[in-house]
Amino acid sequence: MIRNALAATALLLAAAPAFSQTQQEALDARYDRALAAGYKALFLCSAIANAEANGTTRTPESVAQWELAGIQAPLDELVRDLAYDVVRHDNGTVERVSVSWADGMFPRSAIHLDNDKGCALNPIGGPPEFYGRPANRPSSRERAVARVTAPPQELVETFEGAFEGSYGANARTTAVLVQRDGGIVGERYTNGFDPATPQRTWSVAKSIAATLIGAAVQRGEADVNASAGLGYTRGDPRRAITIDHLLRMASGRYSDTAGNRTDPIYWGGAGVRERAIHWPLINEPGSTYRYANNDTLAAVQAIMPSLQANPPAALFAKLGMTHTVAEADWRGQYILSSQAWTTARDLVKMGQLHLQDGVWNGTRILPEGWVDYVSTPSGPQPDGPFGYGAGFWLMNKSEGVPSDTFAAFGNRGQYVVIVPSRNVVIVRRGEDPVGARFDIAAFTRDVLAALEG
Repeated sequence: MIRNALAATALLLAAAPAFSQTQQEALDARYDRALAAGYKALFLCSAIANAEANGTTRTPESVAQWELAGIQAPLDELVRDLAYDVVRHDNGTVERVSVSWADGMFPRSAIHLDNDKGCALNPIGGPPEFYGRPANRPSSRERAVARVTAPPQELVETFEGAFEGSYGANARTTAVLVQRDGGIVGERYTNGFDPATPQRTWSVAKSIAATLIGAAVQRGEADVNASAGLGYTRGDPRRAITIDHLLRMASGRYSDTAGNRTDPIYWGGAGVRERAIHWPLINEPGSTYRYANNDTLAAVQAIMPSLQANPPAALFAKLGMTHTVAEADWRGQYILSSQAWTTARDLVKMGQLHLQDGVWNGTRILPEGWVDYVSTPSGPQPDGPFGYGAGFWLMNKSEGVPSDTFAAFGNRGQYVVIVPSRNVVIVRRGEDPVGARFDIAAFTRDVLAALEG
């Protein structure tokens, strides 16, 4: 009897891991489907609504071809077949996009809040009416400028190479723009895109966040050397983390994955405060480089009182970045590690602000010396071909590129390259699939060589 009982227990124990694994796989598959639905809803809403607010157009078919193709597994297989519905106001403007994902569950819904806030995603399980009926205000943005500045002959071959795969197999370029001495030298867009077509910035938003923090410092509303306010009490060791540590990816906080994958915020509808702020400390602040979305999100949280009084849209308006939107979670917290939508022409203006040491139309927007601050590798550095400053990457190790070059980099091939010694800004936008990489160092070198020739 005892022997039989022991044998039965052993069988149950042996079976338990298999049962748990099967259950976990089922949970993961359901969660992935919810994330895929959120991904699709948000991209359809943001791409279409933000483009229409800029006076241009995107179709669901175009978004499927570009933003929803070549994305990370397992979402890439899931987004294709999920049914969606684009709901519009009576005057035709986008109200929301809903994507069905499971029987008995509300669809994932991305709601177009207004033209200054773009779209926000409801939490999983939240009804389509989560926000109520969003305000439907006509766009006050500058309308699209149809004329495209064709590149001069010396840049034609380099531009063609960007669109034809010379800088990376399978890379998909949507826009290229080169500016020198404050004027556009040349630009080019793929079919279906124009100067007013916005795309998601991905991690170029981190450099936008650093710029917003610089503006707050100039106004006297932030101090990069002050505590970022992390932790629960004054005795919490995380209080030693400064905004500077966060901008330099040197907070010392734990990251569960490279980059602190923020899928629960980006596609799950979780809030910034619940997912990005409370990670534990495992290294002394300032001692270790670890690229993490959560560090940028925490830096933005540290200046939220300033952003409430001076929202990103106000800075964009000052710079003439009239086709740029910083989107937020459903509680209104900016997701400036990734979730901004903008155009090549607007991004070149951010680059130009830095070429001008933070002065715009005679007004100082960024503190004197801020550009040196963001482009100086004073903290721990990443392994690899690029260094890191404060919210910007450094191209000081790139052969054939001036050592003072710094840049904003983003997923899927978003680049804003700033070359102070040449007074040049280079913007490349793309929708590169997973596994493809655009060689921005080679492209920068070739652009600069062509301009010199």
